[in-house]
Amino acid sequence: MNAPHRKTLGVLLGAGAGTRFLGAEHKLLTAVDGDAIIAQSLLAMTTSGLDSYIAISGAVDISSFLNDVEEVHNPDWKTGQRSSVLVAMQYARTHGFDSIVVGLADQPFISSDNWRAVAASSSPIAIATFNGIRGNPVRLHSSTWDAFENLDSEPDEGARSLIRMHPELVREVACEGNSADIDTTEDLDQWT
Repeated sequence: MNAPHRKTLGVLLGAGAGTRFLGAEHKLLTAVDGDAIIAQSLLAMTTSGLDSYIAISGAVDISSFLNDVEEVHNPDWKTGQRSSVLVAMQYARTHGFDSIVVGLADQPFISSDNWRAVAASSSPIAIATFNGIRGNPVRLHSSTWDAFENLDSEPDEGARSLIRMHPELVREVACEGNSADIDTTEDLDQWT
């Protein structure tokens, strides 16, 4: 039996250990403007109007923030971001999605409009840009998944290797807002 046809899956990557963040708790659980970083990232994704949403977990328990978002655990989270994207692609294949839009859980200032704009692109790979600088979210159409899976790339590269190898597939999507991520306590200090 075939999985039901769905178009776009929102994917929030939240599996990493956040080892550069030296705060009292994991960076995703730390508050910015009164809400946990991951809560803000999830809200932007889930109000973007995509067909469905998952969050990739690993090092830290994020389940209390997920509400109706399905948690998909990456058992290989220690190997880097690439393994989380592979987990998302496998989920998308199994559940009949045409594309995934991938964002990072440590970017609380990405808006639902940013997610929506990237998802609306018809190119095989779409990348949000902020003031001309490439960032997240990134849309990967299913036509690119085999190429991504077969890449021999660095574990923490995410989709960057695929983007470098196939620039003809890439379209930049200009987005408004702020793509800052919170990797260190110094990053956090800028926003609190």
